[in-house]
Amino acid sequence: MHAPPPVVLAAEGLRKSFGARAALKGVSLEVTAGERVACIGPNGAGKTTLLTILAGIQAPDAGTVRADGRVGWVPQAPAVYDKLTAAENLRLFAELEHVDDVRASVERMLDQTGLSERAGDQVGELSGGNRQRLNVAIGLLSSPPVLLLDEPSAALDPRQRERLWEYLGRLSDDGTTVVFATHTVSEAERYAGRVLVLADGEALFWGPPHELQQRVRADGDLESAFVAFLREQGH
Repeated sequence: MHAPPPVVLAAEGLRKSFGARAALKGVSLEVTAGERVACIGPNGAGKTTLLTILAGIQAPDAGTVRADGRVGWVPQAPAVYDKLTAAENLRLFAELEHVDDVRASVERMLDQTGLSERAGDQVGELSGGNRQRLNVAIGLLSSPPVLLLDEPSAALDPRQRERLWEYLGRLSDDGTTVVFATHTVSEAERYAGRVLVLADGEALFWGPPHELQQRVRADGDLESAFVAFLREQGH
C-alpha cells in the first residue's frame, strides 16, 4: 500500500475582521503534496483574505497556519515592473528573496514558463498571458512546495488560460501543491481535486467537486450545483 501524501499546508480556525466586518469565521483546511485545490465563493466571501493569510502576507486575528517550507504567492494583478524586461524582473525578485543562485533561478524560470525568447522584452510590451506567466514565475523563484494563486486566469483569453493551466498541471504532477481562488467554477471542476466553498467568511463545504454535486443531487455541472448549494445554505 502507498503511504498517503504528506500535509504541506494546514490552517486551523482562521478568523479575520476588518472593523465590524468578519472576513473569515473559523476556516480550517489541510492540503497535501501535489494537490490542486480551488477556493470558490461569491464576491466578498473571504477568498483573497484566506490566501493572503496562508501566504503570510497578513496575520489572522485568531487561528494558526502551518506550512512545510516556503509558500509562493501569485496575486491577481501582476506584481511586475513594466519598464524592466522579463529577465530583469525575475532577477530583481530573486535577489529580494535571497535565492542562492540568482542566474540559474532566472534561467530556469524563463525556460519553465516558455518565456526564454521574451527575456529581453520590456514587461509593458508583453501580452496578458505572458505577463501572467511571468507573475507565476516570480512566485516560483524559490521553488516553494506550495503555490497560492488569486484569480490566476481572470484577465486571460481562452487560449492563454489553457496554456496557463497546462503549466500549473505539470507543476502539480511534479509535486507542487497548487491552491487557487477563482470566480470561474468550471475551472474548479476541471482542474481541482478538492474545493473549498466560502460565503460570508464561512467554510460551507470542503471536499471533491463530485461530492458537492451529490449534496444537492445535481445532475448538471459543478456551477449549477454550486449555485443550488449556496441557495440551500441561505446565500
